[in-house]
Amino acid sequence: MAARASATERQKRLGAEVRRMRTAAGMTGEYAAGLLGVDRGKISNIESGTRAISAERLRTLACNCDCDDQAYVDALVDMAQPAERGWWERYRGSLPAGILDIAELEHHAVRIRSVHLIHMPGLLQSSDHAQAVFKAALPPLPQHEVALRLAHRLERQRVLDGNAPTEYVGILHEAALRMQFGGRKVARGQLEHLLATSERPCVTLRVIPFEAGSFPGAGQTVVYLEGPVPLLDTVQVDSTHGPEFLYQEAQLSKYRTQLDWMEERALSPEESYGFIQDIAIQL
Repeated sequence: MAARASATERQKRLGAEVRRMRTAAGMTGEYAAGLLGVDRGKISNIESGTRAISAERLRTLACNCDCDDQAYVDALVDMAQPAERGWWERYRGSLPAGILDIAELEHHAVRIRSVHLIHMPGLLQSSDHAQAVFKAALPPLPQHEVALRLAHRLERQRVLDGNAPTEYVGILHEAALRMQFGGRKVARGQLEHLLATSERPCVTLRVIPFEAGSFPGAGQTVVYLEGPVPLLDTVQVDSTHGPEFLYQEAQLSKYRTQLDWMEERALSPEESYGFIQDIAIQL
């Protein structure tokens, strides 16, 4: 199979895990190439995510690297399987690659946890709220770009629908609840949308009120996407130049700890529902 011109974040992650497994075993790239019957350049391409690796070769490598975590190896094999074209691929070339990577990672996540301080979570935004956010971009987006981003965002929300919706735990700061993107009417509609969405069995919302004071990670929006095994979890953080994806073990541990801390300090789901409802009534 020829090398890809570029790799998605999921493909890069598989390559990074192959590299981590190889280097942890002290295996050189040359040795791995001989073991798998490919040239050294193809190993580099596999580890960068620009070339696929077969399930057979992946299991051969894992065996020779003495990797005995079968659940981890099985999850990597699943990642290596040729995937059906995801719905997000329709936007390839029209929207930034990072936005499509978010949708792909959400699609494959076992559970999603997020903390939002100013913005509403993308998976929980109403159409009017999302449109107001996109219209506030700098430089201003042309109307057709706003329409594309809006359509993509609404399609992302399908992970919370269907017969097997993804479990979602959202932590929202009171500041995010009181922001009036699009004005008072849109803000009230967004809060009502939140309340309706929180009634789904797969969705849990927790609010951190102003009076909770300081907490770790207060300056970041964080989305923690759990994989089939903890080693394959991914953290997505927002920045002005687009999403960033983190998956080093120390990074994952830090963000897990932050989210656990926030959940402990946040209001219960029942208290959070009433809190959101009160703010909506005030608008």
